[in-house]
Amino acid sequence: MSETVSTDLRELDALVVGAGFSGLYMLHRLRNTLGMSALVLEAADDVGGTWYWNRYPGARCDSESYFYSFSDRLSEDLLEEWTWSERFAGQPEILRYLQTVADRFDLRRDIRFRTTVTAASWDDDAGRWLVDTRDGERFAARFLVTAVGCLSTTNLPEFPGRDSFRGDSFHTGLWPHEGVDFTGKRVAVIGTGATGVQLIPEVAQEAAHVTVFQRTPNYDIAGGNHPVTPDFDRKIKDDYPQIWARTRETAFGFPYDVADRTALSVPEEERREIFEEAWAKGGFRLGTTFNDLLLDEDANETAAEFLRNKIRERVDDPEIAEMLAPKDHPFFTKRPPLENGYYETYNRDNVTLVDVNKSPIEAITPAGVRTADGEYEVDSIVYATGFDAMTGTLFKLGIRGRDGLTLAEKWAEGPRSYLGIATHGFPNLFMITGPQSPSVLSNMPVSIEQHVDWVAGCLRHLREQGVARIEPTREAEDGWVAHHDEVTATTLLPRANSWWVGANIPGKHRSLYPYVGGVGTYRGICDDVAAKGYEGFTLSRADVAAA
Repeated sequence: MSETVSTDLRELDALVVGAGFSGLYMLHRLRNTLGMSALVLEAADDVGGTWYWNRYPGARCDSESYFYSFSDRLSEDLLEEWTWSERFAGQPEILRYLQTVADRFDLRRDIRFRTTVTAASWDDDAGRWLVDTRDGERFAARFLVTAVGCLSTTNLPEFPGRDSFRGDSFHTGLWPHEGVDFTGKRVAVIGTGATGVQLIPEVAQEAAHVTVFQRTPNYDIAGGNHPVTPDFDRKIKDDYPQIWARTRETAFGFPYDVADRTALSVPEEERREIFEEAWAKGGFRLGTTFNDLLLDEDANETAAEFLRNKIRERVDDPEIAEMLAPKDHPFFTKRPPLENGYYETYNRDNVTLVDVNKSPIEAITPAGVRTADGEYEVDSIVYATGFDAMTGTLFKLGIRGRDGLTLAEKWAEGPRSYLGIATHGFPNLFMITGPQSPSVLSNMPVSIEQHVDWVAGCLRHLREQGVARIEPTREAEDGWVAHHDEVTATTLLPRANSWWVGANIPGKHRSLYPYVGGVGTYRGICDDVAAKGYEGFTLSRADVAAA
């Protein structure tokens, strides 16, 4: 049914939601490559996505800077000119990089900042999306692309009395742009995931006391961050063609692959040496030392115990060390944070660790945090409690497909997509790094580029063939969901209560949200679908759609 809309409705070929890595690259492809009329709607007042909002102390990427960026697919010149200052770049530098990309390619003129999407409805008669914003504007677009990121809707637990606290409260994902001075303050940090691991050492250096409330300890891996030397920078730039080729082929989008050997196929001493070498290199290399760490529990335990021993070596108090040493889930079944001095922080006199499994948080009081064992009086509370990952922001957009069905209603029992990029009943909708694509099980910029390039190729094909609508078939969607679940079942990933499976959000359907089949494998599947004329999609020509 077609809606009656005002005559001043702005008509576009494509509308993109979000101006982070994926939104910027999508806009560039739509406008500069395809010559389409396109607009990006962004809630923030600048580009950056997650790197705009996450400004907490210590915030940095966990992929190495030189491949946590746009590849030669965007610009060889920019690769040559941009030099990262650190191996793992901090938030301010990544934000400057994205601002540079926006300026260099003149993208800002087609980005509407401070604009929040409140609804997006498919008009089946007109074959277009009608998108409403909080300030009352409405846009119409033939194609809708969500580029909202996988970690963009904050998770703030509903602790009783949360609003009664008299001090200052902060969430790591919505950090004040002016920064926060914790000098002389008593600070509670709730959560020890990636943001907590990065933030806690920084806050402990200035606060009078830090009380950390930990639910689940993580297998934190040595980051090994250091400045980028001129020699290293030159070597990387000379090797970029090979580096990008490797990132597109490997399992996780890194320029190094998982070793072709099993953990128990080598003697214990040799295995320990392999782990030590990976530990010394830093980053996620420890997870790529053997090819069965995510498949075999005994193999996984060898890496898990290696990491637990590293914790015991670095934490002075044996009781605290055991509290920090995970024992309830296999290694890498949660995304392991990279740490730089995190464990040593617990050797400080001004840091206290509270195990909320043994002493649960009962309430937030006007004076602080009350657990089953007593009350901790603090001046500030930091919620390092993560995000409603993968689906949280998609649902907030109020997307309604054919016959008024909302995306949240369709996915009430978990995501159902084709390739993690489209879903039946929602024509002309593309989701960049959506659920059931590699997304957060990969180096994000590599997966973002793959999705954007695939969408751009698809739109070019539709234009050349005179196609007005594209939508995955129910059968193709069912097949992809079955494949996704089958691959998931071969791994240990469902064993952990992680945000990867939605366990951090009360009532959220539990399933593995990203695709674990591997970046290179997934790319091959998507390329094959395209080569076969977008097999699994229903394509409707303009004249048929109009009829």
